[in-house]
Amino acid sequence: MSDNFDLISMGEIMHRLSPPINERLASCTTLVKRAGGSELNVAAGVAELGLKSAVITKLPSDDIGSFIRSSMRNAKVDDSLVIDDNSGLGRTGIYYYEYGATPRKPKVVYDRRHASFNTISENEINPAIFTKTRLFHTSGITLALSKNNRDTAIEAVKKFKSGGAKISFDVNYRANLWSEEEAKKTIEEILPYIDILFISEETSRRMMGKSGELEEIMKSYTRDYPISYVCTTRRTVKSPKCHDFTSIIYDAREGKVLSEAPYSDIDVIDRIGSGDAYVSGALYGFLKYGTGEKALKFGNAMGTLKNTVLGDITETSLPEITKIINDHDGNGDGSELSR
Repeated sequence: MSDNFDLISMGEIMHRLSPPINERLASCTTLVKRAGGSELNVAAGVAELGLKSAVITKLPSDDIGSFIRSSMRNAKVDDSLVIDDNSGLGRTGIYYYEYGATPRKPKVVYDRRHASFNTISENEINPAIFTKTRLFHTSGITLALSKNNRDTAIEAVKKFKSGGAKISFDVNYRANLWSEEEAKKTIEEILPYIDILFISEETSRRMMGKSGELEEIMKSYTRDYPISYVCTTRRTVKSPKCHDFTSIIYDAREGKVLSEAPYSDIDVIDRIGSGDAYVSGALYGFLKYGTGEKALKFGNAMGTLKNTVLGDITETSLPEITKIINDHDGNGDGSELSR
């Protein structure tokens, strides 16, 4: 295990299977496999921009687990915190993703019961790591998977906080995993430990019961809890293959609401993981520069770029993202082709 990390995340890593673009799950004969999962996607984005990251997860000791580990290393994510499931009973969760085309929406089918990650326990996590990172990140998906996962993740949040790390949390609500009532009760339990909160406007209004202007809703989290930043993405879906994307960040330390013009008419190749890419870019901005302004710039650029890349992981570099930011700000070279 490396001595120190910029970011450690915790969550399930899944095996993604997709038909070739525009084919249907019900009739295709070929599936393309990739690794994916919210917390891996975040760790990968941060690593691709040049920081050190790792993921706490649990994988079966088989060829699929080896494939996931290899995918992590290819994305520059440290795999030393992966816990091996040697029980012979575990498996890697699977999700099947079908691409959409107007008027047909994208489709996801999950097959994640009895996944090894659902058996992860606190005593399997090396206690030394709780003082080895600047920031710990997890999501509502991890809390929703099972009571065991929830208890383990909440205890990890508390221990990383005690160990000096900042805590980042993406609510990432999934109605097919738990009810709004259960989610709200659980999330309110951990909000006192959160430094950086990612939450959608819809989730704030529906699940959290907030009302009023969005900016006031975002500010309310920082009044009720010791949260420094609240980040909310804004996506306009013109069709499955054409979106606009931007975000709003409320910086409680400076008392500022930060925003910028959206990236418009994005050619959407694969939107899965774009929210996670946004989180990774924002966290890079916070970790590298310590400002909401940089978090906004890098978050929006990463979230936008991910829509154009197949698979869950962004697959980019700091020079590419910097160029995208400069072009968006009108400071690029204006060239049609990178060569």
